[in-house]
Amino acid sequence: MINAKTQLCCIIGNPVEHSLSPQMHNAAFAQTKSDFCFMAFKIINLARAIESLKMFNCRCIVVTIPYKQEVIKYIDKVDETAKKIGAVNCIINNNGYLTGTNTDCYGALQSLEEQTKLKNKKVAILGAGGAARAIIYGLKLKKANVFLFNRTLSNAKKLAEEFNLTRPYSLNEQINLKNMDIIINATSVGMEPNQDQSPVAEENIHQDQLVFDIVYTPHKTQLLKIAKARGAKIVYGYKMVLYGGIKIFELTTNKQAPISIMDKTLLKNLN
Repeated sequence: MINAKTQLCCIIGNPVEHSLSPQMHNAAFAQTKSDFCFMAFKIINLARAIESLKMFNCRCIVVTIPYKQEVIKYIDKVDETAKKIGAVNCIINNNGYLTGTNTDCYGALQSLEEQTKLKNKKVAILGAGGAARAIIYGLKLKKANVFLFNRTLSNAKKLAEEFNLTRPYSLNEQINLKNMDIIINATSVGMEPNQDQSPVAEENIHQDQLVFDIVYTPHKTQLLKIAKARGAKIVYGYKMVLYGGIKIFELTTNKQAPISIMDKTLLKNLN
């Protein structure tokens, strides 16, 4: 039960109304009798939002689209993993000292490695934002061969150079996706309310591929529907939220995460 000692936790972004982080974390807090409350805030001024949440002594700030890179400017410390990735998706507040980390990398790798080994696989990443950066970093650690596809080729070139990738592609060159073992959508294409959209044309997906869409609302995105119909293996986006959320919960509470209740809560709300 919320009381005067309950500490605030939240997710910030724009859009953020689709997020299921409040349901997942509040169920976990209740299960472990942890005195925290998790909310979602749509924000338009990141600097003011961070300062305000710091004043309220908000314990944990989860950061989503489009602020994962910009937020680095407003926190006290960035851990080594997040520094190498160049993006932060979780901030822990210790008495006014804000430390940024990145759980997207862990969440994505766990989701993928449930289905396949990553070493030497040809992996296409669609997108060049904060989530894409985290996934690329993780895939490089696993010695996968990463190929970047992005709507704005200049942004893709900068990111490819930073992570020492081979020549990046425009999304208009997606015929090259046919040669990939794994396709990962790290864009917001297909997210509600645009759930009828897919970043990949169906003719570029085949049955020997694994397709992972980090968009998780809706649960069955248009991309995943197409991939399943084409005979490809699929990975649902909620898995990345779950595994990343486990790390976030443990950093926030210093307790072991109740994985089963977090998984069930996500699936219940998705379905």
